[in-house]
Amino acid sequence: MSGSGIGQFIPLILIFVIFYFFLIRPQQKKVKEHKLMVENLKRGDKVITSGGIVGSIERVIDNEKVEVLISENVKVEIIKSTGIQALVSNVEPKK
Repeated sequence: MSGSGIGQFIPLILIFVIFYFFLIRPQQKKVKEHKLMVENLKRGDKVITSGGIVGSIERVIDNEKVEVLISENVKVEIIKSTGIQALVSNVEPKK
């Protein structure tokens, strides 16, 4: 009787294992990579904001915000963890 009870849970356990390896684990890896990228942002890096605007970082404020130059004389402050979607390229700042 107890063998049939455990047998009922095997498909449920199998589904959880499949979800873990195909959904949960890759998402955790992606979040970890994004966090590392955001922590390593520096002046001169070209970024894409979550709104789709491309700009270059002018300065880092308080390790949680950055000032992004999106056009000549147009600077916006963006929260690093939620506002920066991707890093376009590393560009050395002009001196």
